[in-house]
Amino acid sequence: MPKQKGPSPRRKQRLAQALPTPATSRSQTPFEREQSTKRRGEISELAFALAAARHGFGISRPYGDSERYDLILDCPKDDCPKNACPSSDCPGNHPSRLKPVISTEAERKRAHRRDLLPTPTRPRLIRVQVKATTQLVNGLYRVNAHRRIHGQAVPYELSEIDFFAAYIIPEDSWFILPLAHILGQTSLLFRPRKSRRPSLYNIYREAWPLLRQPDSLEFA
Repeated sequence: MPKQKGPSPRRKQRLAQALPTPATSRSQTPFEREQSTKRRGEISELAFALAAARHGFGISRPYGDSERYDLILDCPKDDCPKNACPSSDCPGNHPSRLKPVISTEAERKRAHRRDLLPTPTRPRLIRVQVKATTQLVNGLYRVNAHRRIHGQAVPYELSEIDFFAAYIIPEDSWFILPLAHILGQTSLLFRPRKSRRPSLYNIYREAWPLLRQPDSLEFA
């Protein structure tokens, strides 16, 4: 009786025999790389929205892709800390503020109306650009902090965004950076969490309280 070729049906197959042969690996096309990068950016924006919501922020998104920011945060009104707001912004925090001299009846009526009306506060809508990375360059995570115009890397401006949020995907950690602190830079390098060497941006790791400080980061 001739021997049957191939593995015996009663014999347990090895893992290499049971699994299908993997397809030959190939490099991604530019379109595939763009799609994977876009999908990673979308997931990172969702992750930031979830983290910001857990910190009590209201979250909105702009229509379309024309704006430079990805998300808008609405800072809760109760989070305006006392003794940190400018005197023109937060009423009631500066009782020793001098009042103008009232000389006429008309001025007295106007002053009375001003005292009855609440002092308007500056809007707390914060424009945030979200970036994510998994790329390590010489042991540092590299995050692009620019936009492209005619193929050239151009840094963001204060008229475009307020904060830059960098998501380190392998560590599931956020860096919250005021744009005023990184003006002119087109890329940022972050040390891994386990690194013992001092990091330039370590003070911004999970720095969510910076988003609650009312307009205290307008340094430019």
